[in-house]
Amino acid sequence: MSVNVHNKQKVRMRKKKHIRKSLSGTPERPRLTVFRSLKHTYAQIIDDNSQKTLLSASSLSKDIKDDIAKAKTKTEVARIIGINVAQKAKSLNLNNVIFDRSGYIYHGRVKALADGAREGGLNF
Repeated sequence: MSVNVHNKQKVRMRKKKHIRKSLSGTPERPRLTVFRSLKHTYAQIIDDNSQKTLLSASSLSKDIKDDIAKAKTKTEVARIIGINVAQKAKSLNLNNVIFDRSGYIYHGRVKALADGAREGGLNF
């Protein structure tokens, strides 16, 4: 079983490397990247020119703890994280981002996070 998981990770990392060749965040249009583990979902907005993480949000964030407690599925939690990222980005005057799915299929939690970010006002 662990061999199959290892192969899935290898395939995702190969896809991620291929995607990252063409995606790069700038100060005007930073990169919104997603990472999902078995229990949690994480999102970061990164400026690749200065190699800085401008902001982040996750299912472990204390500021959205109450909203996450009401959610029934990990997909709903991802949508809440997307909305939270968008609100934080708005406070930094960031409206446009590039979406980096990190090699994941644009489905489920990744899609929910993107939809939540759009709902919160980000353009990509």
